[in-house]
Amino acid sequence: MKTTNLFICLLFFASFSFAQDVNIQNKMKKFDKEMEKNLKDWNIPGVGVGIVKDGKLVFVKGYGYRDYEKKLPITANTLFQLASNTKLFTATALGFLVNEGKLDWDKPIKTFVPAIEFYNNDLNNTITLRDMLSHRTGVTRHDMIWYKSDFTRKEFFEKLKYLEPSQPLRQGYLYNNLMYASAGHLIELVENKTWEHYVQEKILKPLKMNSTVFSIPEMEKQSDIFVPYNEKRDTTILYKINYLSETEGLGPAASIISNINDLSHWLSALMNKGIYEGKQVIPEAIVKETMEPSIALHNYSLDQGFTEVLNPVYGMGRQTEAYRGHQLVLHGGHLNGIFSQISYMPQDNIGVILFVIGEHSMSYNSINYNIYEHLLGLSTTPWSERGLKSRDARKKIAKEGRAKATVGQIPNTKPSHPLNDYLGNFENKAYGIINVSQKDAKMMFTFHNIKLALNHFHYDRFDTINDEEDGLYSLNYQTSPQGDIDRFIISLDEGEVTFTKKPDETLNTVEILSKYAGKYKIATSTLEVILKDKNHLFMKGAPDIELIPYQPNIFKIKESAEITIEFIMENGKVKSMVQKDASGQYEIMRDNSQ
Repeated sequence: MKTTNLFICLLFFASFSFAQDVNIQNKMKKFDKEMEKNLKDWNIPGVGVGIVKDGKLVFVKGYGYRDYEKKLPITANTLFQLASNTKLFTATALGFLVNEGKLDWDKPIKTFVPAIEFYNNDLNNTITLRDMLSHRTGVTRHDMIWYKSDFTRKEFFEKLKYLEPSQPLRQGYLYNNLMYASAGHLIELVENKTWEHYVQEKILKPLKMNSTVFSIPEMEKQSDIFVPYNEKRDTTILYKINYLSETEGLGPAASIISNINDLSHWLSALMNKGIYEGKQVIPEAIVKETMEPSIALHNYSLDQGFTEVLNPVYGMGRQTEAYRGHQLVLHGGHLNGIFSQISYMPQDNIGVILFVIGEHSMSYNSINYNIYEHLLGLSTTPWSERGLKSRDARKKIAKEGRAKATVGQIPNTKPSHPLNDYLGNFENKAYGIINVSQKDAKMMFTFHNIKLALNHFHYDRFDTINDEEDGLYSLNYQTSPQGDIDRFIISLDEGEVTFTKKPDETLNTVEILSKYAGKYKIATSTLEVILKDKNHLFMKGAPDIELIPYQPNIFKIKESAEITIEFIMENGKVKSMVQKDASGQYEIMRDNSQ
């Protein structure tokens, strides 16, 4: 990266509707020089900073560029993805429904929305709105359910019942975007309005946030927009990446796109107990409740021997902490190629809006803390130096680790089955479908909108390429008791996830399944096969046993993997069904006397 491309683009915006505060500018002069060094050290394409004091936007500057390739400056009107800074908008919107008695922060959410289903009845009878919004449900992230997926918000909502908790309710902080997406869907179920419509009506319009939008296509209609960049692995080369645009379903957790001008209205209201331009736009009770500590966070800085940040706690859509004796309220946000942070110090009546283009997560906290130190007249903490030391160590470890990617690979092994047996659609109820295909002897892995080449590693293990943006996935295939490839295990998020091979879709049609229904004779007893809900086949009993389509005319029983039921056909009609299991093979004749 050429040094001539690293100069700071310091912009003064006389044409915008705010007055630069001379005192603030004087305090920030040293910060301006620090930012020139930060851009070089961290290889950052661009940074946008806005400062709010006493309810007004008093400072805006762009450092670097909103579009690194075209060398376009960052302005007060440059649109950025807020990512997780969307969450406080969602918590606030839900607060209006709490104020109206349509929801409650601390009563089971199922009391108000019976349609919501969690993993078990204990959670159904216990989880509250505050639990969902403060990341204390005990359900971990599961981000690969939503990342680059086309699932709708309703589908995310319906997937909650498949997410098994990894720790007890309210016993720890486990960040979960899907809980926020589902919480936003509650608005539609309660108000019969989309989350977008409700947020626009209750928050954006009253706060005159007229440039704020909810999607990349809406953003791209404007000209003053950011462009995301990443650093090419093991180099300092910056390259443009695609916007993470698959955020519609995730909306209430991460989809809002805004600029420093609009966000200054939002921050001003939060800092003034919900009042904006003399009007109570957000009820004070909502502002207060979202800031109330709900779950303690770990003192990560203390673990590293740093004492500036102490006792962080999470409320709903934001956290609070003590920073060098000052209360700091903040939340960060991250999507591919962009970081955001919106924060303020209530007792000092100052707030900061910060955007950092690039992929170095440690840089934006460093910048934010240093801004407050300059504004408060404190000595500056060497956050950047600390972060760079950690970044360089991580990069070194990662590079060395990738060089040993084939360690443990057993040479000269072959798959146990023909390659065709490893192909098809494999499904997990929560994560959806992974397709494994083959074209011209090359295998391909497709998961949501992620497409990667897939290669044999050893035995029945196949690995994707290690992609800079989308990562590496390792598929460990398994066989059924019948010896067929019927599933694979893959590490996603915080655990191993099983994807089961889907049978041909035609095996689930009414036309196919209905011909198996009927009565079957075994000795002096009669068995009955029935069709439920048009496309689910059951063997009648107490309880009924579902027959899961497996192969043409062959079904399995969920509770007994070693058992198969095969319907024997003769002249296009069912003659009998044959049960095969470890003990033997048993034919049961169709009763055609009915």
